[in-house]
Amino acid sequence: MEIGELGNAALAIGVLVDASIVMVENGYRHLSERQENDASPVLEPERQKILINAAKQVGPALFFSLLIIVVSFLPVFLLEAQEGRMFRPLAWTKTLAVGSSSILAITLVPVLMVMLIRGRLRPERANPISRITQAIYLPVLKFCLRHRWLTIAVNLIFLALTFPLASRLGSQFMPPLFEGSTLYMPTALPGISIEQAKVLLQQQDRILRSFPEVASAFGTVGRSDSATDNAPLDMYDTTVMLKPREQWPSGITYEKLIQEMDEKLWFPGLSNTWTMPVENRLDMELTGIKTPLGMKVQGPNVEGIQQLASQIQNVLSGLPEMRSIFAEKVAQGFYVDVDVNREEAARYGLTVADVQTAVESGIGGQNIAENIEGRERYPISVRYQRDLRDNVDQMRGVLIGTPSGAQIPLGQVARISFSHGPAMIRDEDGVLTGYIYIDLSNTNYGGFVGKANKLLHDKLALPANYTYQWSGEYELELRAKQRLQMILPVVFFVIFLLLYLVFHSVAEALVLIFPTIYAMSGGLLLQWLLHYNFSVAVAVGYIALFGIAVETGVVMVVYLHEALERKLQSGKTLTNAGVEAAVIEGAVQRLRPKLMTVCAVLASLVPILWESGIGSDVMKPIAAPIVGGMITSTIHVLILVPVFFVMMKERALRKGTLQLVTQTGSNMRSET
Repeated sequence: MEIGELGNAALAIGVLVDASIVMVENGYRHLSERQENDASPVLEPERQKILINAAKQVGPALFFSLLIIVVSFLPVFLLEAQEGRMFRPLAWTKTLAVGSSSILAITLVPVLMVMLIRGRLRPERANPISRITQAIYLPVLKFCLRHRWLTIAVNLIFLALTFPLASRLGSQFMPPLFEGSTLYMPTALPGISIEQAKVLLQQQDRILRSFPEVASAFGTVGRSDSATDNAPLDMYDTTVMLKPREQWPSGITYEKLIQEMDEKLWFPGLSNTWTMPVENRLDMELTGIKTPLGMKVQGPNVEGIQQLASQIQNVLSGLPEMRSIFAEKVAQGFYVDVDVNREEAARYGLTVADVQTAVESGIGGQNIAENIEGRERYPISVRYQRDLRDNVDQMRGVLIGTPSGAQIPLGQVARISFSHGPAMIRDEDGVLTGYIYIDLSNTNYGGFVGKANKLLHDKLALPANYTYQWSGEYELELRAKQRLQMILPVVFFVIFLLLYLVFHSVAEALVLIFPTIYAMSGGLLLQWLLHYNFSVAVAVGYIALFGIAVETGVVMVVYLHEALERKLQSGKTLTNAGVEAAVIEGAVQRLRPKLMTVCAVLASLVPILWESGIGSDVMKPIAAPIVGGMITSTIHVLILVPVFFVMMKERALRKGTLQLVTQTGSNMRSET
């Protein structure tokens, strides 16, 4: 079981008991009211009938509300690539759990109610918590019903003030998962010698180990024996294992630690890059870029690519978010050219292959045998000592054996010189490509890209046949965002259809869609207070929030219909005051189950915001929108839903279309 599935169990546990809470509370209320209103004993057949009717009253709406929660999570199933692999197990866990809960809520829970709810029950008015909450809620609701347009205006102003927060929040693909280690990957200019690279590596490791938060540091430079690792000599790779956070000095965060390390590890000619080991491997495998954010410059030749990449580096280096930027020197590799003079070589009876063999054996190294130690095989390679081949003049002295037995220096039959050329040739989409690595001091990649694009548009003249594109995690973020923008409208439409199937009223279905808007405002507010960027994790949190917000509204409307139905069944002429009184009764007297469901959800989520262990970096951004959104959507459900309900029913009363609510086993019908 992975972190996402465990976290989702915490996210779903409050929702799993919601339906059971409402159904059991409804049965308890009906039976306690019967005992309070009639002193005669409740016989067993009557008790069973009361509990079964109570279950029938809320069962269909609860089933559909849980079905809406399942449907609202469909966008997570339709995510693709990395984000799909990360969150699909979470979606399956929650969908199967909520699906099972919805079935048990309408099958097992009514049976358990009949079996277990017995004896003399304490009425709701005897509960001190219910009396306190109702005493607070009643005057507020009455004021809002008297000043309906003021209430709506205040709520619209609240939305107008909170939704602009979305433009002040950054965006990224995923919040970084703290791995307990960090990866220091500076890049040097091409042409650095192996000896100088070793000296720099030792200095870096020594500085890193001096930090009290570091347990160990192990660095490598150059390419390993693996054919899948094409790292050049100018790329360093240092894994820094960190001590547990409990052992860090007080006040030190991971971001502050990286900033301090970056300041102490500033060497001339090196461009620093900081990431995490697993994150780096995923980024390189998925995009080819070793940093969370980067650019790919493409064109017909490497010289032009290098020139354009250098211009981009100069333009972007002045941005305040920039910690470091490095454009690959794709045309600045150093080469030793051996140009064989064929005529001169022929005078000594030598061919080009003979000269190349001498170069290979004397300078490059040639395998002449193999050492066998058990199952291990080690090649034996020979070449000149370093002192005899470390400069061009020494290379010219490499001896070549001729067919006559004489030995002549390489310089007599070949011209040896240095030249520049491609350090590494990358070909993507059939076009030569160069990389630009960007390391930011924050994780607002989307905001940075927007600012950088504007700057490049104003200051960069793009040559013909050359292009650049953003890559790294921003590429993944853009793909996920486009996918969600396409899917979410369809999901909202499906939720609307399900609400219409429950209440058979377009107006009531629209009223129950509104809580999702107010839920988003609360999510945005808490997200802004906690400084969380928009990401796929946050989007998953909002997706989970939408279904829960609708469920709370459904419970409210069910009880409002119940109270209004009693008024209609009384046989008295119904007036606007009667409609308002019925709404107050349904909203205030049935406050307990609504608050219980909301508190159950919050109780399962709030502890996540205080977590600090492995995985909390991802789970907190998921939980934050749900916690903030549940608070504002509950206020909306308790205040605005009754206001809208009164306005709709008074309109139906004026038109003469207000009818009894017909409750069947499959739906609820009301004419508005």
